[in-house]
Amino acid sequence: MTLVAGADFGTLSVRVTIMDTDAARVVATAVAEYPLKRSDSDPHLAQQAHSDHMEALTSAMRSAIADAGIDGTEIAAFAADTTGSSVVVVDETLTPIDDYYLWCDHRAAREAAEITEAAHADGIEAIRWCGGVYSHEWGFAKLLHFLRHNPGLRDRAATALEHCDMLVATLCGITDPREVPRSVCAMGHKWMWGERWGGYPPQDFLSRVDPLLDGWVARMGGRFGTATEIAGHLSPDWAERLGLRAGIPLPFGAFDSHWDAIAAGCRQGDIVNVVGTSTCIIAEGPPDMEAVPGICGAVPGSVVPGAMGVEAGQSATGDIFSAIAARAGTDVATLMQKVGTPAPGASGLLRLVWDNGDRTVLVRPDLGGVTLGWDLGHRPEHELHAAIEGMAMHVRVITERMRAGGLEAARIINGGGIPPKNPLLNQVYSDVIGTDVYVPEHPSTGIGACIFASVAAGAFPSVKDAQSRLSPRLTVYRSDPERHAAYAALFELFSDLYFGFGEGRPVDLGRVLPTLRRYRTGAAA
Repeated sequence: MTLVAGADFGTLSVRVTIMDTDAARVVATAVAEYPLKRSDSDPHLAQQAHSDHMEALTSAMRSAIADAGIDGTEIAAFAADTTGSSVVVVDETLTPIDDYYLWCDHRAAREAAEITEAAHADGIEAIRWCGGVYSHEWGFAKLLHFLRHNPGLRDRAATALEHCDMLVATLCGITDPREVPRSVCAMGHKWMWGERWGGYPPQDFLSRVDPLLDGWVARMGGRFGTATEIAGHLSPDWAERLGLRAGIPLPFGAFDSHWDAIAAGCRQGDIVNVVGTSTCIIAEGPPDMEAVPGICGAVPGSVVPGAMGVEAGQSATGDIFSAIAARAGTDVATLMQKVGTPAPGASGLLRLVWDNGDRTVLVRPDLGGVTLGWDLGHRPEHELHAAIEGMAMHVRVITERMRAGGLEAARIINGGGIPPKNPLLNQVYSDVIGTDVYVPEHPSTGIGACIFASVAAGAFPSVKDAQSRLSPRLTVYRSDPERHAAYAALFELFSDLYFGFGEGRPVDLGRVLPTLRRYRTGAAA
């Protein structure tokens, strides 16, 4: 029996999963929460403390070991994924000098816009591989915002780390910035790093964006690797704290959505919608795939070696469903029971799901949610149904952009925590997109980390072999041709309004509300 452990750090909690790789079963899971720091005066702020992350990991690991009834020293390897871009600035001993800028911290919009403008002006190759826009959610924008707004801490700032890299460095007892393990997944997607242009963008480019970035290319050094490579080994100190054996291998970390996609069975040609509080859309493209405008990152080897890792997403999904339910004084599960199984567009509402801005394909943090078609008879369940349809239509916009850029889209998989619990969502996605949707039979959160831990432990020779044993089976939601056809006019409206509000394209607004009223009354067909 080979036991491995994996940790999945989400926005509000960490989940530790222990798997028996021989039996291909989960032995135990445990969850520990940590606080998210928000500000009433600045809704864009979202921070967390490194110490809170580590305390939660310790608690969850020890609980999982106890629940499994095992000796923690039997665990052969450990791997962890995290949110991103979640950035912490540290001193020369890798001690944080402030809290993380969490992935959902959107304060760096100005900095991102300046980086984007300068990158296009200078012809920086990396900006093409960011989809043409550098996001307010990404590393250099957050670092520059930190430097501008914390002058008293600048002299102590030695380097900045993504959460997945800080975690591995901490667990391995690494205290030298020159020895930091840097995830190709994290640095490629969020920090404009790429082998084809020699690493980061040129220092003189960053210095022209703002002299506060002088010298930061050199400060962001370290050892770069993919998730199939060993980043280090568990230190005696952290082995004792976690209840594990010192010296077990830890692979380079990665982002939660990328490993959730692997857990859901992603292979080359697939597109995986990792649906949770937000949605990250992960795909494995051909290694010679070119950059795609509006798609927020294409990085060789970021998901698995030998494939182009492609990332896109929605800035809020489950969070929007929860907000709708909260306004109605209930929860999502209860409100979903009232939704039932309505016909396409039956609510007569059309929802642009920008409640937390647009991540892909517009990359616009300044957008807000829009719902059109209200009448006096509408209830919260109608808005929830419209929000699910809006999510599906937005995913279709993204999927079509990916296909136009050279992705096969052999399968659409709905992974993450929500799809196994929400059959209506999966069927709507299938009918809107016009292709079958595959869904893991049970939530796969944490299994991706165990897959990479099992490869690090030598239990499987490759990620593909580990997936074939450890990934959950998939349920298929068949696309209904009649329902897909019924969505045609609604998707046309959605697409027109999406690019009309988002890019200023001309839109015939006079047909919007009458079309929605026909859907409401059942006369759209």
